[in-house]
This record gives sequence, structure tokens and C-alpha cells, in this order.
Amino acid sequence: MAKIDLDKMLEKVKNTQWALSDIDWDAPGADLITEEQWPKLKEFMADLMWIEHVGARAFAAMANKAPTDTLRQLYSYFHAEEQRHANAEMALMKRWGMLDGDELPEPNINLRLVIEWLDRYSDEMPVYVLGTVVPMLEIALDGALCKFLLDTVEDPVCHAAFEKINDDESRHLGVGFTVMEMQGHGATYIKMVQMAARLMDPRLILGIASYFPLLNKMRDNVVAMGLSEEKLYECMRKFEKIGGRTEDGRRNPWFQIIKLHSRWVVDRDNRLYHKPVDAIVKATSYIPRKALPAVPSWVKELTYKPTA
Repeated sequence: MAKIDLDKMLEKVKNTQWALSDIDWDAPGADLITEEQWPKLKEFMADLMWIEHVGARAFAAMANKAPTDTLRQLYSYFHAEEQRHANAEMALMKRWGMLDGDELPEPNINLRLVIEWLDRYSDEMPVYVLGTVVPMLEIALDGALCKFLLDTVEDPVCHAAFEKINDDESRHLGVGFTVMEMQGHGATYIKMVQMAARLMDPRLILGIASYFPLLNKMRDNVVAMGLSEEKLYECMRKFEKIGGRTEDGRRNPWFQIIKLHSRWVVDRDNRLYHKPVDAIVKATSYIPRKALPAVPSWVKELTYKPTA
């Protein structure tokens, strides 16, 4: 993945916008979803849809603090694209008979906690923090989940939708890794001290406390669907490979932090990490949904309707 010209990328993004109405949601193929697939696929699609919207909320926060006008516009487009991806995935759920009326699928508890954190604190987080976490989520969760979906679902409409979604995601990743390298350019001891201070921020600590169990929860979910852990971990290793391809990328202190954490995640023999995090996943499963705050108002922007 070569370093990209952000101004040229902005023009490309502007010229490649699409709408749900570009896809024929009534085309044949919906009956290719088997009775055996249906229940697990419903839960899988709900998780995937909410991960897209988590990305959308993160891009909205990044647009507010982007250091250049070009990045501000890119992140604004990416915010809209992630919402569109979530809407397309809801349209597939509607096509497959997984939604009643205008209902929204329920996020799992760990995703719900991340959504709550984003709603409260993401606008206060520096771009360079979210700008490192988002590529990891996109390359690991989006990459593994989307590939698995296309390998197991034969519905041609699903493949048509994800051809568009994956094209968007490739541009998100190209920008994400380029910005990570920009942030690592000329990194100094002062930046390391600033990073250490940020890690002591209680708001960021709360974010970490919701992010760690989310990855383990999604690991459990993809394994339940039949995807091997190793496939998910292969995607996570790509973050280290691509993010560390240049000296500037390796110099980014936040890349080093996320890289270290990804190594903990993929090392299932690291019981010091996995045992407590798995325990948190189990504990959060007992949180009553009625104990959580109402979903944020921006969630209501989701719709499966093709005019979106």
C-alpha cells in the first residue's frame, strides 16, 4: 500500500460516491440463505452493521479536529460512507427477513458500551488517537468479517453491495495509514511524553476498558460463525505489517502501542491478557440492557431504505 496524495484521494472519493438505490435489492438470490445459516447470520450482520456505525462516529469526531481542510473533507465523506455501509447491511438484513418493520438490530453489549463511550468522549479525543485505532478496527474486524461473509453467503446482491463497501474501505485504509505515517514524521521525545500523559486520561482509560473486551467478544462471535481465530489474527497482523512499513510509520508512538496490543490479542497463550479480558466479556454479558442509557440520537440516522 503506497503512500497516497490526499488531495488526489479526495477527488477520487468525491467521484466514487454511491447510493443504496444503485443496488437492486429485489433481485433473485435471497433464498440462497439457508435455514441453518439464518440465525447466526442475523447476529453476525447486526454486529457488522454496528461496527460500521462505530467507525462512522469516530470519523465524525476526527473531521471536527482534522489538521487540514483536505483531511476534514475526507473524514466527513468517510463518516457518510460508513453510515451508508451500515444502511446497506441493514438492507441485506431486511432482504433476508431479519428485521421487522423499521426496527434496528440490537448491538451486542460490548459494542453498545463502545457506542456509549464514543458518544460521550470521542469529540474530546485527539485525531492521532482515533486515527490509529480506526485503521486497526477496519483492517481487523471489517476485513475479517467482510471476507468471511463473502466466502459463506452466495446471494449475488450481498456480493454486489460488498463490492462497493470494500472499495470504500480500501480508500479509508489508504488514508488511515498515510496519516499514521504523517503523525510519526519527526516524532520526538516530547511526543512520547505527551502520549504517556494522554494514556493517563480517565476518558481514554474508559475507552480502552471497552475496546479490549470488544475485540475478544468479536473473536468469540466469528468463531461461533465458523471462522477460525487464525483468519482474524491474520488480518490483525496486517496492521503491524502495513503500519510499520516505513520509518515514519514505526516512529508513530500510537502505532507502537496498538501494535503491542495486537500482539497480545493474537497470542492465545498470553493468559495474563486473555484471562482477565475474557472474564470482562463474560461479566458484561450480565449487564441488563435496561441499565444502559438510551441509544444516542445519531443512531436514528440508520435506515435500510434504498433512498438513503
